[in-house]
Amino acid sequence: MTRNARRYHITTFGCQMNKADSERMAGILEDMGFQWSETPDDADLILYNTCTIRDNAEQKVYSYLGRQAKRKQEQPDLTLVVAGCVAQQEGEALLRRVPELDLVMGPQHANRLEDLLEQVFQGNQVVATEPVHIYEDITKPRRDSKITAWVNVIYGCNERCTYCVVPNVRGVEQSRTPEAIRAEMEELGRQGYPEVTLLGQNIDAYGRDLPGSKPDGSHLHTFTDLLYYVHDVPGVERIRFATSHPRYFTERLIRACHELPKVCEHFHIPFQSGNNALLKAMSRGYTREKYLRIIDTIRRYMPDAAISADAIVGFPGETEEQFENTLRLVEEVGFDQLNTAAYSPRPGTPAALWENQLSEEVKSDRLQRLNHLVATKAAERSQRYQNRIEEVLVEDQNPKDPSQVMGRTRTNRLTFFNGDIEALRGKLVKVQITEVRAFSLTGTALEMAIA
Repeated sequence: MTRNARRYHITTFGCQMNKADSERMAGILEDMGFQWSETPDDADLILYNTCTIRDNAEQKVYSYLGRQAKRKQEQPDLTLVVAGCVAQQEGEALLRRVPELDLVMGPQHANRLEDLLEQVFQGNQVVATEPVHIYEDITKPRRDSKITAWVNVIYGCNERCTYCVVPNVRGVEQSRTPEAIRAEMEELGRQGYPEVTLLGQNIDAYGRDLPGSKPDGSHLHTFTDLLYYVHDVPGVERIRFATSHPRYFTERLIRACHELPKVCEHFHIPFQSGNNALLKAMSRGYTREKYLRIIDTIRRYMPDAAISADAIVGFPGETEEQFENTLRLVEEVGFDQLNTAAYSPRPGTPAALWENQLSEEVKSDRLQRLNHLVATKAAERSQRYQNRIEEVLVEDQNPKDPSQVMGRTRTNRLTFFNGDIEALRGKLVKVQITEVRAFSLTGTALEMAIA
């Protein structure tokens, strides 16, 4: 079979950063002459872009790999690649566990995929997990959506939260230059993408590592400066960003979001725990009180803004009373959405070695109680949409009802309404909300907002 006819398949686990990395690697493979295959079983090159935030994501990778490793014994020309955070964490150990692998590469190496594969095609087994300076994005991603696009603004993370494996696997913070970010957004505007999400593991750290500082010692480039610099890119109608860190979240950033009409009124700010002693044990660098002040400030500027977050239950040593502090914070804030997880010990993190681990039963019980409260509060928050007119960016057909399309409000609420996807995809439509649920809405289209 000629190289040009080769087919590839990518399976992505984990966060938005991983999805963005997969799109860039798909772009590289297509530049190399590979064609996308819907299923891994028809592909000549299979790439698993992995996540190690929780143990079950990691186990899933191994079960997928096992199936393809067997296939490779019958088809020796099959190329198997593991990229992402499990690759970075396990490195050489992955090859010992799955000797059929051809390439193990950490997230910092995504833009080097072609060079690494060339080494593989010369008959080498390659492990690329050493820290590198990330090459500027000259790759053309093969984007999964024609409506919304990710744009990385900063890679890596310098925080040292005691439960988190990200700094070990994604490396130190590396900000892209404002000019490179704007150029990528301008290209997306020309291609007709109405919405861009700016991404960073800790987006508020943007610019700290770029050269130059002000006379008062502060940074020349901050994430807020970046928003002012890119907000008017032609063709891009909506700008979102994630993920924020309460330690660095400023009133100036909130004011910018309020002032800049394209920036959506949705903030994703993980709080992890509602108890100060646990926040300290987690090395989060803020208190419950500071977190609540941030939420109050957002609501002072934008009373209607949607707020989502992440929370962990069952962190080592968490008492029932400390868990109830988390419940009270959720009650007080009333999140639009909350990603919840039971604590899962990760290799190489301090908290994994502590002796005060909680039982799976306690973690499971607390997770259920928290999820019940989250759904109740989200349903209450949803009530504000009843009968309102919302601007919805149409993304796709409703998979459960082909007569409906679906998209998101500026506050990131999933919304369904009757319409023809071919006519409406990528359009901003005014929709009157007729039905509210905890995490989604249904409505009736009134008219096109923007043709």
